[in-house]
Amino acid sequence: MVRVSHIYLALGWLSVGFGVVGIFLPLLPTTPFMLLAAWLFAKGSPRLHDWICNHPQFGTSIRQWNDHGVISRRAKMLAILAFVVVIAASLIFIESRWVVMIQLLVAIPVSVFILSRPSEARLSEAGAPVKAGE
Repeated sequence: MVRVSHIYLALGWLSVGFGVVGIFLPLLPTTPFMLLAAWLFAKGSPRLHDWICNHPQFGTSIRQWNDHGVISRRAKMLAILAFVVVIAASLIFIESRWVVMIQLLVAIPVSVFILSRPSEARLSEAGAPVKAGE
């Protein structure tokens, strides 16, 4: 019998796989997949959750998002640049304007969301970080 925790682990590793592929393919974003993997690992394995949250490459972004709702300026710029490159390439190489319209329908609200997130953690009057939205 398959346990629910095994499903979370399998989906977590699948998400890590997509995230790693996203390092090399501009069409696939890395950070959202790693955030999803962290959430799935939190449900399935505290050990793997700790591993991904303390990973030298992905840990900082995951912790900043979990703790403060922060997306770094660099990550924002890379995400927007990826949207622009993919949509421009579609305009050049794909004849169907429907593809570009669908891309724009996804890219515009996602870009607005990304740009609306803080780029660094706000500090309270006492100097402690404040979670986004508080």
